[in-house]
Amino acid sequence: MKDLHRLSVTLRQRLLQIIYHAGGGHTGGSLSSVDILIALYFHVMRYRPEDPLWPGRDRFVLSKGHSVEGYYCVLAEAGYFPREELDTYGKFNSRLFGHPTMKTPGVEVPTGALGHGLSVGVGMAIAGKRDGAAYRVYVLMGDGEQAEGSIWEAAMAASHYRLGNLIGIIDYNNLQISGNLDTVMRVAPFAERWTSFGWKVHDVEGNNLDRLMEVFDRLPGDTERPNLVIAHTTKGKGVSFMENNPAWHHRVPTPDEYEKAQAELASALRGGK
Repeated sequence: MKDLHRLSVTLRQRLLQIIYHAGGGHTGGSLSSVDILIALYFHVMRYRPEDPLWPGRDRFVLSKGHSVEGYYCVLAEAGYFPREELDTYGKFNSRLFGHPTMKTPGVEVPTGALGHGLSVGVGMAIAGKRDGAAYRVYVLMGDGEQAEGSIWEAAMAASHYRLGNLIGIIDYNNLQISGNLDTVMRVAPFAERWTSFGWKVHDVEGNNLDRLMEVFDRLPGDTERPNLVIAHTTKGKGVSFMENNPAWHHRVPTPDEYEKAQAELASALRGGK
C-alpha cells in the first residue's frame, strides 16, 4: 500500500512532465483519475503485459479518452511498453497520441468521442457472458460525459442483458471544460438515475486508494446486475493551484507553474503532506 501511495504521486509528476514537454494535454482530468487507474491496474485487474491480447484478461475502456496522459503512465508502469517511451508523447511517429489508439499496447479500443466507451464495454461484456468467460469489463467515464444520450442507451442495455461482469466508473470531479456540471448541464443525482436504470451503485472517495480498493474488492457481488462506482474526485488533484479549477481541464503549465507543481509533488513524496 505504501508503494501504491508513492506511485500515485510519482505518476502525477510523470504525467505533468509529458504534458509540459509535449506542449499539450488534459491536465485536470488526468490528475483526478490517476488513483482510479492505479487501483485497477495494480490491485484489481488481471492482465499480461507481455501478451496484451491474452483472452483471459480483464478489459478496460477509457471512455473519457482525452485524459490519456495518466493512462499512458499507468500502462508504462504496468509493463506494456518502456517507461522511456513516455517521452515521445505527442511527437512525430510516436505511438502515444492525444487520445488512446490501438497502436499503443494495452489499449482495447480508440476513445475520445465522448459517450461511446460504455457502449463498447457493453458489447465486450455481452461477448464474455455468452462465451462463459471469467473476465470483467471496466469502463471509466467522465462526469460531463453523462450528458451524452448514448450513455443511457448503453446503461439500459447493460441492465437488460444482466451484465454482472460490467463495472462502470464515473470520475466525478464536478467540472468539465466549460465549468461546473450543474451550470453546463445538470446530470446529477447520479446514484438515483443509475439505480433507476437497474444498476447497483457504489459511492467512494475517488482519490483515496484504500477506499477504492475496498469497493473494487467487493465487486461484482450481484452477478445479475451491472455495477457503477461513483468516484468522487478532485479535478487537478495533487497540485494545489490546479485543484477545482476548470481552467486546467486543457492547459499546459508555464515554466514557473511547472516547477511549482513538481516541487509540491516532490514535497508530498518526502512526507510534506
